[in-house]
Amino acid sequence: MKSISLVLLTAGLCLMLGNVAARDNWVTSWASAQQLTEPHNMPPKPGLTDATLRQAVHASIGGKRIRLRFSNEFGNGPVTVNAAAVAVYAGNGAIKPKTSRPVLFNKSASVTIAPKEAVYSDPLAFTVDPLAELAVTIAFGEVPKGLTGHPGSRTISYFKAGAGVADERFDEPRRAEHWYILSAIDVMADAKTRAIVCLGDSLTDGRGSTTNRNNRWTDNLSARLRANKATKNIAVVNMGIGGNAVYSGGLGPTAAARFDRDVLGIRGVKWVIVLAGVNDIGGASKKGSPETADRLIASFKEFAEKAHAAGLKIYGIPILPFGGSQYANEEHEAARVKVNEWMKTSGAFDAYLDVESAVADPSDPKKLARRFDSNDHLHLSPKGYQALADAIDLKLFK
Repeated sequence: MKSISLVLLTAGLCLMLGNVAARDNWVTSWASAQQLTEPHNMPPKPGLTDATLRQAVHASIGGKRIRLRFSNEFGNGPVTVNAAAVAVYAGNGAIKPKTSRPVLFNKSASVTIAPKEAVYSDPLAFTVDPLAELAVTIAFGEVPKGLTGHPGSRTISYFKAGAGVADERFDEPRRAEHWYILSAIDVMADAKTRAIVCLGDSLTDGRGSTTNRNNRWTDNLSARLRANKATKNIAVVNMGIGGNAVYSGGLGPTAAARFDRDVLGIRGVKWVIVLAGVNDIGGASKKGSPETADRLIASFKEFAEKAHAAGLKIYGIPILPFGGSQYANEEHEAARVKVNEWMKTSGAFDAYLDVESAVADPSDPKKLARRFDSNDHLHLSPKGYQALADAIDLKLFK
């Protein structure tokens, strides 16, 4: 009887949890990959302690209920949030004041985040339109010297001394193109809504895109999905880190080290797009290039295995041309070709997104087309990021 009762109890709990999961479908609409902030990317003096920070973010999908995630993953001491608010962003550091709502933590206006930890806010009734810009304003108490953030925001953040999360605008604010502490915004969505996670380096992070214009390739893909009836409710989450490597070195945790956090940890994820590896190749010696290609292939195999074990589909974008850049030499080019050929033919990934032909120079495929080159022969221009996004087949996301 005990075993039968246990089975019935277990079945009842599974049914109950399944029903809760069906109702409680949080999907990440915006997020950024967190890392330890380097000294030259720290907030302008005097810092965040006893100061207020306003950050603008670009949502992908909308909803009428949200929650926010705040991270102290790399902190060497606690972070104290005295108050926080979310509002519709009006641009140039200003909010639309009538839309401002306080953010609470277990019904309290304040929270202390322990080192190596992150917290979610309480769910909040707040209407987010698809592709909307939101402003999240945080008044801090104590903040550690080791600061968690995302340097490559491509968006201006605003700082003022003292409190003022509901202020329409700041008087004489300090500015910086970085995000800090805020790591994700989830929306409550219907049961069919899912997310694409884009894992990569500065090409995904958006180096070469226009500050405050949200024209990274991930933003452009999100706009295309939204304009297409069959895909309009799919979120796009940018998990690029500038200077990031796949398996060793680079800036921030490697893609291999953060795959569980930045892919499997995203709410509602169903698809993964990988655009990575150029920094591993570029950082390798000529002699070490064949080994680098093999280690990239091994890492990508591991990504595919993890994605498939989690029930996800994973798509690969080839390592893009870098002829004429600081990374260019015959050995590095051979490594790039080897990895791309494996990605295209191995079957490890569910699809090979052949965007290379869309951005390469037709007369010299080892280089980016001039009109798509940001002028460093490595990163794309805004037109290049649009071309990359336009080359992705939306049918892959049905």
